[in-house]
Amino acid sequence: MNQDLALLQKHGLRFSEKLGQNFLIDPAVCPRMAALCGATKTCGVLEVGPGAGVLTRELAHVAGKVVAIELDTRLRPVLREALAAHKNTEVLFGDVLQIDLAALLQTHFAGMPVHVCANLPYYITSPVLMRLLESRLPFVNITVMVQKEAAARLCAPMGTRACGAVTAAVAYYAAAQPLFQVSRDAFLPSPNVDSTVIQLTLRPAPPVAPPSEASFFRLIRAAFGQRRKTLPNALAAGLSAEKSQVVAALNCAGIPLAARAETLTLEDFARIAACWPGPL
Repeated sequence: MNQDLALLQKHGLRFSEKLGQNFLIDPAVCPRMAALCGATKTCGVLEVGPGAGVLTRELAHVAGKVVAIELDTRLRPVLREALAAHKNTEVLFGDVLQIDLAALLQTHFAGMPVHVCANLPYYITSPVLMRLLESRLPFVNITVMVQKEAAARLCAPMGTRACGAVTAAVAYYAAAQPLFQVSRDAFLPSPNVDSTVIQLTLRPAPPVAPPSEASFFRLIRAAFGQRRKTLPNALAAGLSAEKSQVVAALNCAGIPLAARAETLTLEDFARIAACWPGPL
């Protein structure tokens, strides 16, 4: 790891706090992430935010090809030097939220099974994960390091107090599980929170089939938007609906009127969406 720090210093670079960049100095973390992502030499790996290329190199050892998407163009010379010995790696500079991921997979992986593995900046965790999941591309799994509290939310079972709207969105597309914890002391500079490596295994099909996905997720966001309120009050406020309309839908779906969003499963939300009288 010292040589990676030296490489950054050589090019006069410091990681950007604005971009949520921290340098991983624990030598055990990246090899473990690379191993647990499950890629083999017949697979490709898409990495988001390679930074100085520490995880990229470990992925290059286990995968047939690694393509990394990096937003910070200042890292171009660092990554060129850090990955020079790894001919199965390629870095694309751009924004993962804007890049055509389907074209990327077709162009760079040529039909290989593709895993995603990344140390995600905290501030962009949910947008990146939802971009990957909503793309409906055939990723084998998504292995990412995220803030510990975010991991707890993303991996929480539906119907429990720890779940939220993002829990439901992730559960619709994938099965999420925590893999291992990473102390804040593993980074330089040290962030104010610990991290967790989690893995999302994509489902072949969602576990429920709502009449409209857009309406289904609008319903979920409204329910969790005022999670301390009972569902009639939360949904009436969040959807600008008449309370009588909400009560009718809940009764139709067999949901107790005293229930709150955190007590519902995906199946419960799908039944409410199906019972809703008119467009959401």
